[in-house]
Amino acid sequence: MNHDIDVKATRINCFRQSKVAGEFMLQLRVPGSIIDAKHLTSVQHIAETWGDGTFHIGMRHTLNIPGIKYENIPAVNEYINNYIKEVEVVECDVEMETCGKGYPTIGARNIMACIGNSHCIKANVNTHELAKKIEKEVFPSHYHIKTTVAGCPNDCAKAHFNDFGVIGIAKMEYDRDRCIGCGACVEACSHHATRVLSLVNGKIEKDTCCCVGCGECVLACPTSAWTRNEKKFYRIMIGGRTGKQYPRMGKMFANWVTEDVVLAIFRNWPKFSAWALDYKPVYLHGGHLIDRAGYIKFKELILEGVELNPEAQIAERIYWQEDEKRANINVKPIAKHNSAGPGSQDGRH
Repeated sequence: MNHDIDVKATRINCFRQSKVAGEFMLQLRVPGSIIDAKHLTSVQHIAETWGDGTFHIGMRHTLNIPGIKYENIPAVNEYINNYIKEVEVVECDVEMETCGKGYPTIGARNIMACIGNSHCIKANVNTHELAKKIEKEVFPSHYHIKTTVAGCPNDCAKAHFNDFGVIGIAKMEYDRDRCIGCGACVEACSHHATRVLSLVNGKIEKDTCCCVGCGECVLACPTSAWTRNEKKFYRIMIGGRTGKQYPRMGKMFANWVTEDVVLAIFRNWPKFSAWALDYKPVYLHGGHLIDRAGYIKFKELILEGVELNPEAQIAERIYWQEDEKRANINVKPIAKHNSAGPGSQDGRH
């Protein structure tokens, strides 16, 4: 998504300053946490030519190359142009200029994903393909957002600790005639999930209110009495974060939504962020933006123009539970309070 970002002669957006004076670390985006193996030769070349000979797999699944001198940044930017073009423009269909000057912005952090149903038997969705579609909606942008895609409610991708965490879920279908009453699904649900299944007179009864859509029953059933509905659904967690002041686990915002709904919500993120920050390119985590605007206003703006599928459920309200590192950390002089929207102020002073 193009947000009229200025192109500078020397971009350092994809570089992080080192504790060593004059040295930087290159961060290459890997949307969906998967790339063609051929790109690793480029990583090796950069590390050995301009870096310190090492590379680091970033905590957000970026390819990081430390030890790059400031004066070598233009050469590195020129070298990674083909990588950016192939990964961002060709694979993710991102609308951005590739001019040999590196990434135009770092507002949206790299979109992580678990391996998904391309390999994992527990996964309900193809995480890589969805991540690439999300990349197109949120990058490049001045506005900060941390996103991850998990293939199932086991949440190996840590959707609960991102600004937006997307989890693949499924509706399970039960064929009574195929069921032999072995109870394997009941045991699996009890051990791995939310204990919504029970064996009554040789057949399965289900408490549908608490099913998390994981698919453990499908994996356990020896006769395929349980199967996943082919229609793909997702759960969206919001507001999760780590940090030194008030880390918290995210809360469920949307449940049983389709891919079209997920993408429409992400499409609204830059607009919501711009409004919340009074159209200033402030680097602030998405969860903090939701806090500033308030959940009700966030819900209004993020769902604007979004056509929800019939099965979709949206949280009416959210009650956060933070781990405050200092008691009453949010109690402070009114002049230091943050606000959102037109004329908003940043109280960090």
